[in-house]
Amino acid sequence: MVRDLFAELFPNLQRLATIARNGFREVIRDRILYLIGFFALLMVIAIQLIPKVAVGAGDKILVDLSLGGIGLLSAIVAIFVGTGLINKEIEKRTVLVLIPKPITRAELMIGKHLGLSAVLIVLVAVMGIIGFGLLSLNGTSYPVGAIALSLVYLMIELALLVAVALLFGVFTSSILATLLSFGVYLMGHFSQDLLELGELSEDSNVKALTETLFLILPDLSRLNFRNEAVYGLLPDTSVLVSDAVYGIIYTILLLAIATLIFSRRQF
Repeated sequence: MVRDLFAELFPNLQRLATIARNGFREVIRDRILYLIGFFALLMVIAIQLIPKVAVGAGDKILVDLSLGGIGLLSAIVAIFVGTGLINKEIEKRTVLVLIPKPITRAELMIGKHLGLSAVLIVLVAVMGIIGFGLLSLNGTSYPVGAIALSLVYLMIELALLVAVALLFGVFTSSILATLLSFGVYLMGHFSQDLLELGELSEDSNVKALTETLFLILPDLSRLNFRNEAVYGLLPDTSVLVSDAVYGIIYTILLLAIATLIFSRRQF
């Protein structure tokens, strides 16, 4: 009865929840969570090897490796799966079945994004528990609060990355969308260095190009607190709030652009 009342009062939210739930199940069926087993194996090997070759700095290296492994594996999932969420529907022509139904293209886009984002939250949380649980069993010390904060902002970064993948996926092929998304991921993490490179260049065209790329591409380094987490540093609250708002607004803008492009496509 409560569910029927909710569906009657909030039909759009009900449809979004249905699309997100179906998307979540679809990604889980793709055996994405097998990455968790790979990550656990990687951590077991690292715990055995790193203390033998890194005397005095083993703890920090293990913490950095844990956060780096979680970030890289989850980013791979966000890109490879995200580019295919809508693109796969287009290539297989199953989108022709979805469009006549009482759902808008915006609901389809947002629902797909929410479904994959939920998978990534589960993936990050489980890998975090496994990785740092193994470190605890090994007697490795690490700052819990700073690491938890780093993982929260990683989830915001992944949500933004899913939006990037969806954007490229609605108007390019899967392969090209994947390559472009990886390019944005890499350049987004080095956008500050890209801007500094332009400042060092004497060519005005190079400087203008780097400044334009810096303004257009998402600055993913603002959502990366891995180095601070390794040393147990907590940024100022104002920095945390502004960076979180930046990531959320950027994600919304990318989804809006992706929805606009998708709505103009003819099937």
